Amino acid sequence: MESVLPRVSTLPKAIAVAGKITLPSFSYRSAAMPIYDYRCLDCGKRFEQYFSYEEYGKKPATCTHCGSTNVTRRLPRVRVVRSEESRLESLEDFADPAALDGLEEDPRALGRMMRKMGEELGEELPPEFDEVVDRLEAGQSPEEIEKAIPELGEGLGEEGDDADLDL
Repeated sequence: MESVLPRVSTLPKAIAVAGKITLPSFSYRSAAMPIYDYRCLDCGKRFEQYFSYEEYGKKPATCTHCGSTNVTRRLPRVRVVRSEESRLESLEDFADPAALDGLEEDPRALGRMMRKMGEELGEELPPEFDEVVDRLEAGQSPEEIEKAIPELGEGLGEEGDDADLDL
């Protein structure tokens, strides 16, 4: 039996038959392992958990930071399809050095700018990005965030790294 439209990105490539897109028979139970986003209600950190379709709802999500099962599921960001040109135009504001003046002294403004830039990129960013932006918008300085979350800086500046990231 053939499906009409693919539901999961890991499905085999579609086959065009008589102008209609069809897929070979496929078992969803054994194929993909969707990624679910969670926030721990005990430690407050965000994390991702992989569950097969059979496991979801039967197996409890466990915080990867503290091991708690007291977690809540987060909904993923809504994505809007935009042209590459449109996204680049909206990022032109960030190319103006005057727009970046004073961000070092104002963590809230830095957080707003980072959130807007993340949204304009149109990509799903890791939970750590959201955590840093949330803290900046709450008024925490980059130095305070770096002390509170030291693992964010792990692996940066090692040999072979071209990027020099500062919060």
